[in-house]
Amino acid sequence: MKILKLLLLFIFVLGNAQNDGFKFQEDVKKEVIPFKLINNLIFIPITVNGVELTFLLDTGVAETLLFSLENKEINFYDVEKMKFSGLGGNLEIEGLKSIKNIVQAGKNLKDYDHAIFIILNEDFNISSHVGIPVNGIIGYHFFKNHAIKIDYTNKKITVFAKSQQRETRKYTEIPITVEYKKPYLIAGVQQTNEKKDSKLLIDLGNSDALWLFPSLIPDFKYNRPNIEDFLGRGFNGEVYGKRSRIHKLFIEKYLFEKPLMAMPDEFSIQHIKLAKDRKGSVGADILRRFTIIFNYPENKIFLKKNRNFDDPFHFNMSGLDMKHDGMFWDKDLVTVRTPKTPYGDSPELNNSTTVSNTVQYKFVLKPEYSVSGVRLNSPAMLCGLQKGDKILQINGKRTADMTLDYIYNLLKSEEGKHINIAAERNGVPMKFSFILEDPIPYTEEQ
Repeated sequence: MKILKLLLLFIFVLGNAQNDGFKFQEDVKKEVIPFKLINNLIFIPITVNGVELTFLLDTGVAETLLFSLENKEINFYDVEKMKFSGLGGNLEIEGLKSIKNIVQAGKNLKDYDHAIFIILNEDFNISSHVGIPVNGIIGYHFFKNHAIKIDYTNKKITVFAKSQQRETRKYTEIPITVEYKKPYLIAGVQQTNEKKDSKLLIDLGNSDALWLFPSLIPDFKYNRPNIEDFLGRGFNGEVYGKRSRIHKLFIEKYLFEKPLMAMPDEFSIQHIKLAKDRKGSVGADILRRFTIIFNYPENKIFLKKNRNFDDPFHFNMSGLDMKHDGMFWDKDLVTVRTPKTPYGDSPELNNSTTVSNTVQYKFVLKPEYSVSGVRLNSPAMLCGLQKGDKILQINGKRTADMTLDYIYNLLKSEEGKHINIAAERNGVPMKFSFILEDPIPYTEEQ
């Protein structure tokens, strides 16, 4: 966070500041906001005090968080020091709370008294693990006043000014509760043979299909096979646990066969304030299979299957966790087509032209990627890849011409796929080869 202006320091005025949330500024029926979808996660443009930023949309967070400005400058008013806790092993991190911010979504939605929690720990910045600049996370206050439709197929969010009743005719209505500013539903979880109704957080900010908390489920038994894995990053550090599959997941009339399940260890969730009877989370790898309408004011969501519904549940079978290391100047060959006449440039001398191709260099910014972690006993580890290795090519194609999302989709594409990697370690060129293998295929034996 390079430039951050904190003005008018008034610690004593904050208390439990409330705001009315987003309101429409004009008499319109709805606001449509485009979004980027990366690794199942939604990123939307949000303007804070006149400066446009990019926020992760996350129903799993209660307050609006800011952790990066890059080279942008924003004025923040009415600021006090805070401490945060959440997922991860550490107890707390320091930050700031600012109120009376003007936050805008789309053309017509504004909140004139928006509280923002500023995280000062630069390690929390998720940009390098997403592949685009991400400035913060917005959750409850975006959803609390209006019905909001998320269309994963067309990558659009629609915020309804009034009733959305017409929209919901072909949807399945599901009751939810909103507790601690987060939405919950009851789903049927069938780990093996017995189906159990389970209270799950509806978590747009979790790219996995399903999380379960073993320490909160009586007589919990780990499905086999399972693997130890890095699960993600929380406020307080990295989250570790196990991955496996369950037999079935039921959400009302919708059935999912053999979805992936992540199970964070007890150490990683010890500082979370959990809603009563919560057993885990349903994440974005389930939610992206629907068009969803969230209606917090009426305690409902509406689901309609989209074209992603029957996609198989794949995850990164390579064992590589990668990150974006910034940009570098590269030169691309560009073919310039120019008209050329056989008798010079005079159109009076001929009625036809030919095309001459000229090759030129064009300098463009390209991304760099490196390995941020390697799962134990994974194909990537067994072939010798290590944390810190710079990845130059995958299957003969330069990673400079790829997005991080494209790379991850490739690494979870299909079991048995051959992956050849050209890398660099401490300036020394190296080559690696492995085959994608699913370490947790579902088995009936328990």
